[in-house]
Amino acid sequence: MNGAQNNSIYGLTDQSNLSSGSNNADAYNGSEADLLLDNEEEYPHPYSDEYVLLERKMRNRLSFFFMNPIEKWKTRRRFPYKFLVQIIKIILVTLQLSLFAHTRYSHVNYTWGNRITFSHLFIKGWDPAREIVSYPPALGPLAIYNIESFYSTINYAVVGYANISNAIGSYSYLNEDSKVVDPTFCTVHYKEGSAFGFNESYTFDGEIIQECLNVTITDDIKTKGFSIKDYLIQHNKTIYFSSLLKAKLKFALKTVNFKVAGKYSPPDCYKFEIQIILNNEDMDGQVLVDLEVNPFRLNCKGSVEYIIDNKVESFLRSVLNYFVIIVCTISMILCTRAILRAQLLKYETIRYFEDMLKSTLSYKARWEFWNLWYIMIIINDILIICGSGIKERIERKQFIGDQWNLCSVLLGTGNLLVWFGVLRYLTFFKTYNGVILTLRQAFPNTSRFILCAILLYAGFTFCGWLVLGPYHMKFRSLASTSECLFSLINGDDMYATFTIMATKSSLLWWFSRLYLYCFISLFIYVVINLFLSVIIDSYETIKNQPHVIKPKTDLEKFMVEGTFPTSTFDITEETDNWAHVSFAQTVRRIFCSFCM
Repeated sequence: MNGAQNNSIYGLTDQSNLSSGSNNADAYNGSEADLLLDNEEEYPHPYSDEYVLLERKMRNRLSFFFMNPIEKWKTRRRFPYKFLVQIIKIILVTLQLSLFAHTRYSHVNYTWGNRITFSHLFIKGWDPAREIVSYPPALGPLAIYNIESFYSTINYAVVGYANISNAIGSYSYLNEDSKVVDPTFCTVHYKEGSAFGFNESYTFDGEIIQECLNVTITDDIKTKGFSIKDYLIQHNKTIYFSSLLKAKLKFALKTVNFKVAGKYSPPDCYKFEIQIILNNEDMDGQVLVDLEVNPFRLNCKGSVEYIIDNKVESFLRSVLNYFVIIVCTISMILCTRAILRAQLLKYETIRYFEDMLKSTLSYKARWEFWNLWYIMIIINDILIICGSGIKERIERKQFIGDQWNLCSVLLGTGNLLVWFGVLRYLTFFKTYNGVILTLRQAFPNTSRFILCAILLYAGFTFCGWLVLGPYHMKFRSLASTSECLFSLINGDDMYATFTIMATKSSLLWWFSRLYLYCFISLFIYVVINLFLSVIIDSYETIKNQPHVIKPKTDLEKFMVEGTFPTSTFDITEETDNWAHVSFAQTVRRIFCSFCM
């Protein structure tokens, strides 16, 4: 490494300025003379003017780097442009999310209403009580138990599809001329499966086969009804229920939603892909009946009148989306640039400690150069940019499929992190800094405590799932078991959890009592209180921090004390020359620092 490289790292002034008696800290500009060489004997003398100036510059740069925007403004009147970008971003992103949330609610509510309509039109024996989501559920699963009910369920759905014109909703078939499209009936079954219970024997081939058949819709079906059993016989098909896994009836319908239409917005056109599923996978004599609906938004072809050809709202929404993408891109670039420059300063500091102070910068001090707030901002910028792009394509109806859920997850998570990022600016004021400092202080202890609690929680979860699962509805799956136990920790629905347990086995009944009492007592009276005590202890530590002498890192000692008493410095002299370096030069400097 030559002297010029050392000067580039440490930011020395030109030697001519030093020789002429100039002691101005603002004079370094990247074209420094070779004051430091690899040869240790040619380093500046510890008490020379060159050494004092070099240390003062390094301390100035470090002190200025660790200032918050308010302190930088007071020191050098540097405008906090990153803060301004974040304020603009939070306003635009929140406005965008509010508009999208309203549109998505209308979309989901409309598709759910159509699903209920299709349940009444195509499922025999549908009860309106099933439309209310309640806990515990008022009714059991909709199921059929004999062959005649199986065939009648299919017949009811086919007749309902053929007579869709009688429905109150404006439903039509997929063909452009609204001619009926034949539905498809499919069966999924084992290649061979016959059981002979009288002598405990069977024939079985585990290969799974799917067979499909188009059901021709005729005018007679609308008036005289339909028999799937006779239709299968006509096509030489037979259903063997001993090997049947699943039966499906598939068809699709189109409709137009006028509710969303307004002075500036057009109606929406939808295609609903409908499947009526008769599930016999458990083979327990109970065939579950279910209806699945997949909505797809289509491009409408209507003759309607709207202001400016129906493009005002679309234009405004697109402008908002593009503004959000632009602002988030600027925010991401600024934060990435700040992180790269911080790493450049870190490597300069490491080199300074090694070459000038003959010591190694501690890992704790190196971690101070990573700003996790900036990393969080970059993550939420990426999420919002992706979500805004999907939102724009949804509003332009360029997606054939349903991407509403993905878009809502991206925008919702991004907006959540944006609001979290505002806490960074509140930490600059001591009055509002309590939450962040408490979480930071408590993080190591709470992490270790949570790890131990998770081990206990996992043991109770697996035990409850295995032992109580077949007899308790809250323990049917691993996920539901974990959700039940987490609810018990918060004191929710305790009595119902005790009483729902089946009394078929007295051993398991007594075990469930012991299990629940132990879990509730351990986690509510011990674990939660210990967890709260850790948080409270951290808060008390922060509260009394002014009276506690906090040990300083080697970097903090260097910034405050220096290496000798004559190394006083004035932060107002710091010009932050490297702030004027381009983004590409910053990346190149970091790359060179890695290579050295």
